[in-house]
Amino acid sequence: MKLNLEHDPSLNLITGYGDGHLMINRVRHDGNLLLDAKQIITGWAPGGFEALGADDFTAIAAMRPEVVLVGTGSRLRFPPVSVLRPLIEARIGYEIMDFAAACRTYNVLVSEGRAVAAALLYDRT
Repeated sequence: MKLNLEHDPSLNLITGYGDGHLMINRVRHDGNLLLDAKQIITGWAPGGFEALGADDFTAIAAMRPEVVLVGTGSRLRFPPVSVLRPLIEARIGYEIMDFAAACRTYNVLVSEGRAVAAALLYDRT
């Protein structure tokens, strides 16, 4: 799917996504990743949803966003609370969504100037 939005070119916005890839500012990125308005961290959660651990969310907490959007692939899946503990302890809000909803919501929040991070996971095959 292609997403179009007028934006500040210094911000990371999702401009498209497909099976196993994401376009950020029209540059392709493959695999799971973290992003916020200013940085992109590839290789996040290499084991996918099933292997998520608290350490994966410690990296997100270090980014200090107001809210984290966790895109869990093509369907909504909820990680255990123990995995989300670093966000809870840092008093960082989070929303669990499917991948597409997380991408759309991320763009809206970044465009509004919110301190949002997206943790995006693809389905493992």
